[in-house]
Amino acid sequence: MIAEVLLVLAGHESSLFGSQNTVNPAFSQLLHPGEEQCLHALGQIALRYRRIKTACSALSRSPSIYVCALCATLNKILRDEYESLVVTTEARVLKRDPDLVASGSFVPLSSLRAVFSEWDAPLAALEFLMDELQADQEWHAGPLIDLLLARLRTGIHRIASIFSKLSEAVQRVWVSQLQAFINHGTLSAKDSLATIDYKLIDNSIPSCVSAQSRDSIAYVGRAISTVKAAKWERQFPRDIAMEHTKLLETVLPSDQYVFDRVISDIRTTVSEWLWLNVLTHKDVEVAVESLASYFLLRNGEFALSLIREIERLKISRLTGRSGTQSMIREQDLQLALLRASLGTTAQHDPSLSHLRFHLPSGPLRPLLPSFASAPPKDLSESLSSLDPVSFDDFLLGTPLVLSYNVSWPLDLFLHQTDLQVYGALFAYLSALRKTHTRVHTCWTSLSSKQRERRRFTGVGEGGTAEDLAVRKALLRCGWGVIREMDWFLETLLGYVMTDVVDVEFRRLKELLLGKTSRGRLSISIHPSASGTDGGVARTAGAQPLPTSPTSHSITSNIPSAPSHLDFTTLRNIHTTYLERLLIGTLLSNPALTVHIRAILEVCERFVAQVERWGGDILPSLLGEGSLAAGGDRVGSLVEERWATVAEINESLQSLLRSFYEQLSMSTTQQPFSATADASQSMLYNASIANVTGFQTSFRMKRGKGGEGDAEVRRHIERLLLRLDFNGEFSKPTSGQHEHRLSLGEEILKQGGLA
Repeated sequence: MIAEVLLVLAGHESSLFGSQNTVNPAFSQLLHPGEEQCLHALGQIALRYRRIKTACSALSRSPSIYVCALCATLNKILRDEYESLVVTTEARVLKRDPDLVASGSFVPLSSLRAVFSEWDAPLAALEFLMDELQADQEWHAGPLIDLLLARLRTGIHRIASIFSKLSEAVQRVWVSQLQAFINHGTLSAKDSLATIDYKLIDNSIPSCVSAQSRDSIAYVGRAISTVKAAKWERQFPRDIAMEHTKLLETVLPSDQYVFDRVISDIRTTVSEWLWLNVLTHKDVEVAVESLASYFLLRNGEFALSLIREIERLKISRLTGRSGTQSMIREQDLQLALLRASLGTTAQHDPSLSHLRFHLPSGPLRPLLPSFASAPPKDLSESLSSLDPVSFDDFLLGTPLVLSYNVSWPLDLFLHQTDLQVYGALFAYLSALRKTHTRVHTCWTSLSSKQRERRRFTGVGEGGTAEDLAVRKALLRCGWGVIREMDWFLETLLGYVMTDVVDVEFRRLKELLLGKTSRGRLSISIHPSASGTDGGVARTAGAQPLPTSPTSHSITSNIPSAPSHLDFTTLRNIHTTYLERLLIGTLLSNPALTVHIRAILEVCERFVAQVERWGGDILPSLLGEGSLAAGGDRVGSLVEERWATVAEINESLQSLLRSFYEQLSMSTTQQPFSATADASQSMLYNASIANVTGFQTSFRMKRGKGGEGDAEVRRHIERLLLRLDFNGEFSKPTSGQHEHRLSLGEEILKQGGLA
């Protein structure tokens, strides 16, 4: 009977057990209840083993190489551990092992039960795994590895050990596919990691692989595949590919941190080789100039033409017939881009084809600027918000995003986060430019109406004696408000475009063209000489090129040490450039952006109000309500407009004072950051920022800010000097005028008109 039991445990069928794995009734009468229970437990182990072997045999014919690898590994584990245990137990019985054979004459079933009890839980877990694998017709690498990694997280050591071996086997197959993809640009016909256009398949990547590593895998694989498909003269070096293969053989994706580091090192090496052989200096220079021309509005005539085209598009849709023809779609905005380029230097610029407008909310009906919503009375509460401020709704009245279509190999240099920063800068600068243009249009309209009115009223403003004085004060007050708006926008826009954008762009071009006076960059001929962090390497006979000053160098703090013009250095230079733009334009300070947006909204409200009044502050003398019904009282229309203009002026003055205070405080709160790790994303997270100082989400690579920090701080000091050139903010006027007429006189005094 013992021999029969061992044969059953080895996977053979026997008459000892029935169809439901119960002990045959003919034998159960001869057994003790305890023996029957032990025999039933042994039969359950044998049944699970047979089911697992049968399932493995069926799954081994699966088209998935990962399932086949799992089944092969599982068969090996069962053969080496379980089947060897059966053979060893039989040998112990034949040798009459005293620990197993009682009194050297009989073998208790309880002893056999104790020997094989360690396989109760593992076989049950493996049987459940086989059932789950057979329930699905197709298994990809990602879900299968995730399933095995989830099952090995158990407190039973043998189960964890078995599932660890199974997951390691499947991961080894996945790593071999990964090696072929990122080292040779080869995609497997079955269970491929990516599509034919080199986009990773979601089911092919396990969830333990981080998003950064996924991006790096797609980046490296697409780059190597494209270089190989192009059959260029210089292909990726075989020796470096062999080094990468050895690195990948030492890690598994389940070891997330080590795997991320290896993938990051591979990406850095490939990036440096691509910078030396594929992505040329001219490509980078053209891209930087295009982004600066269109996103930073350095092409001024095109920027103004684009603003006019969008305004014309809104008016045409508002005046058109109702229905679908009154909707603004993305294709209408693309047509506006083309129309705006006509007659400008952008007309024949091939980079214009890379620009695209995107409407996140979809097609919409055009919106006119609102003048009904007045700013809150308590500005301190509204300006102390930590919510991020966006300017992307100023051009169209709804969120509008300008994107740049980056094709290979330029996407090796420009990442999506960089383009998001450019989009935020475009929204901010275009909002300033549009508001400034509307204020100028309002100024022109007021001047035209004034000349037209003086043809009939002479030197006065017309009306009764009382009405004449109020109309005069109202007109002067309106002129004072528009003058304040134009002065502030002119100052801020001049500072941003001249002291920040132009200065930083020239500095970037000098770094790229190698026209700086200190330091030298030496391009290494051998790509492997560059470290993963863009470190310094000395190469004899390398061609020297000028580089940035030591204070701006991110790869070295030694003034006389040469550094490589590798891909990491290039990205560091560009990342620092974007960071300095964000700081210099005040976009990195949420407290200041809240003030700027509020000021722009007040300007838009005032201009919209003037447009509603027909382009003039004063109502016509013959208009209804412009004069009182009798006597020398002031007309109701004049009273209404006086209240609106006075309220707007009060809000504007309060915002300007608060903006100057916050700007003054910002230079003394937090140190500026002028360097960054180019391997990290650069987009500023306003939701966690400190409203009293500049804080960015960069990882510092150097301990000291150095000369770069001082230069960024001087940008802000230049703006402070521009705003306080005549001492208006540093020597504020004392007291507030409650009466409307005295308020108007104060505006005249500020403008030097009284």
